[in-house]
Amino acid sequence: MAPAAARHGGSLCRTACRQLLFGLLVLSLLCEACKKVTFNVPSKLEAGTLVGRVNLKECLKSAEHISSSDPDFRILEDGSVYTTNIISLPSEEKTFTILLKDVQRHEEKKIHVNLVAHQKKTHKTRHTRDTVLRRTKRRWAPIPSSMMENSLGPFPMQIQQVQSDTAQNYTIYYSATGPGIDRDPKGLFYVERETGNVFATGPVDREQYPEFKIIFFATTADGYSPEIPLPHTIRIEDDNDNAPCFTQDFFTFVVPEHCKPGTVVGKVIAEDRDELYTLHTALRYRIVSEQPPLPKMFAVHHESGVITTLTSQLDREIVGQHRLLLEVRDMAGQPFGLCNTGTVTVTVGDINDNAPYCSHSSYETKVLENRVNVEILRIPCLDKDEPNSPAWNCRFSIVKGNEDNHFAITTDGRTNEGILCVVKGLDYETTNLRILEIAASNEIPYVVIPYSSALAQSTCTVRVIVLDDDEGPVFKPCLLPITIDGCAAVGTVVGKYLAVDPETGNSEGIRYRIAPGQSNWITIDENSGELRIAKLFDKDMTGRQCNITVLAVDQSGKTGTGTVLATVAACDRYYPSVTPTDFIMCRDRKPVYITAVTPNESPYSAPFRFDISDRSMNSGWQTVQQDDKSILLSPRTDIPYGIYKIPVNVRDNKGRQGTSVVTVNYCDCTTPSDCGTLRQDDPAVTLGVWAILAMILGSLLLLLILITLCGCYGTGAVSKHVPDDLANQNLIISNTEAPGEEVMVSCVFIYLTVGTCNEDIVVTTV
Repeated sequence: MAPAAARHGGSLCRTACRQLLFGLLVLSLLCEACKKVTFNVPSKLEAGTLVGRVNLKECLKSAEHISSSDPDFRILEDGSVYTTNIISLPSEEKTFTILLKDVQRHEEKKIHVNLVAHQKKTHKTRHTRDTVLRRTKRRWAPIPSSMMENSLGPFPMQIQQVQSDTAQNYTIYYSATGPGIDRDPKGLFYVERETGNVFATGPVDREQYPEFKIIFFATTADGYSPEIPLPHTIRIEDDNDNAPCFTQDFFTFVVPEHCKPGTVVGKVIAEDRDELYTLHTALRYRIVSEQPPLPKMFAVHHESGVITTLTSQLDREIVGQHRLLLEVRDMAGQPFGLCNTGTVTVTVGDINDNAPYCSHSSYETKVLENRVNVEILRIPCLDKDEPNSPAWNCRFSIVKGNEDNHFAITTDGRTNEGILCVVKGLDYETTNLRILEIAASNEIPYVVIPYSSALAQSTCTVRVIVLDDDEGPVFKPCLLPITIDGCAAVGTVVGKYLAVDPETGNSEGIRYRIAPGQSNWITIDENSGELRIAKLFDKDMTGRQCNITVLAVDQSGKTGTGTVLATVAACDRYYPSVTPTDFIMCRDRKPVYITAVTPNESPYSAPFRFDISDRSMNSGWQTVQQDDKSILLSPRTDIPYGIYKIPVNVRDNKGRQGTSVVTVNYCDCTTPSDCGTLRQDDPAVTLGVWAILAMILGSLLLLLILITLCGCYGTGAVSKHVPDDLANQNLIISNTEAPGEEVMVSCVFIYLTVGTCNEDIVVTTV
């Protein structure tokens, strides 16, 4: 029993030692950890099962990297814990650690997670120890590494090491891919296959490659990858190896003269290729020198590069252009910063701060009377402003003495002189002296600068002496417009153009002729000044206008000129007519509406004038003008029913007359449709009273002859029955004719119905 007791005592001793060692390890963990979290879970967990949630913010608020010491568990950013594989708890507890890292603060915290199965198990010491040891070796996700640009080495230079905790169970080999490894710039980095050490083989330019994103792989000899690929960034730290440069070799700005202090002239811009938002790109500007050096006219804002004026004494007439030498320096302008220089040219813009003035206060000139559009004087204008600018260009005006508009003054744009001209002929007999007051100004208003006073407008006086001259004939008017009918015959007088002698005021002794090279289809009578057609016009001449210069020569040989503006009108041979020409007028004698038409254009068109050419018709019918193109035709008095043919004359605006015959059927009807077609026996309606009586007497004589014949040769006349009401029968007018029955009678009875003078005479045969 003793050995058994001894073995039992030794076992108890070993158990106590293990418990003591485990307690010391747990104590050390509690000292490093924020807290310990325990989750009650089933003894078997499927992959993707939510184990629980841990409050990560209580441990480390600014955690950038979250990892688990046990690859069987995955930790999300919100603290949720998920399984990545199927897990069977071999004992009643399982422990792993959540690692939190703050890279910027170089701070690291740990949270211990204890999983307790529903079925309690007693032995967990060895598993806990293994978990702690595996956690301390995990380095597969290192913080981003960096490398200084333009590093001097020595090379190869180690910059990082990557390791996988699966190296405890496998022989791991490391490799990488990405820019700087197997892509441009190739061969700049490499990783040792067995150790995971990352080396750089040479210097790097940050401005060309600011960073490298590389992917690392951990694999076994047979190609198995126990780890997922690891993205890793190698950042290139900036070195102040680039001096700032201005964006332009020369800056050119324009600022108006005499502007206020603080006026913005312009802005210079410089660039630096180094890393932004660092001292390497903190640029400062300053003016190194000015030309001319004194007085100082400009300042530059040291940060923005905006150039402004220091004074209001910029004067273009003294110094028209200033040159500045500017410097830009990085490192916030510190002496050890890199710098560069640039040139700025400031042109002083002109304003109208100098008023124009005439070289003399008075001038005198002479001109012959009746001279027109002749230059009589040039007045120089002096101005100190920039030549050929609105502040230099002079504008003259006649402010007094030209109320009748005989003079005009313009400016010679090349010499800036005022050109005084006579535009309307002067008359020596009226006045032989004219005094003009002329003022000079610029295109833009004069500007009063602070240290100057306003100037009055510059003026000068011009004495114009009018000289007497023997004047030639003068046409009145100087331009005579005439319109020629294109149908006019040769020799037709189309106008008269006369000139008068200004001395006598009449046209005696003046002879006329058309200047050589003028139109050959117009001639002028040498003595009377009548204009005549010399040739017939063709169609191509229609609408043509021609200026014809006419010369008038007096007895002394003085010549005057005038102009005839001749316009050839269209040759219209159509005469106006009326439409329609046939009308029906009922017993209400409502007037008929007659309209005149013509294919001609003005002036051979409306307004038209109408009249009745036949005097006999004119006494019975009348016209009333409605408008320029139409009239109303109606009878003056009571007239008998019948057809009337009325000749109507129509005259156009030029007096050309056309005659149309208007037929009016005056019918005993209520509406025109009741009257039917027009009758052609119109001569009866035009007979007078005596003619009607003669016809009645002739009819009675014919009746007596017929009765006598019937009495001599006929025997059946007595047997024929004559209706008693024969005299009361009415006649029905009909346009229908039909064959009647053949009746043999030995005599014919003729009844005459005689009406008044205004009614038809109807003869009825029985």
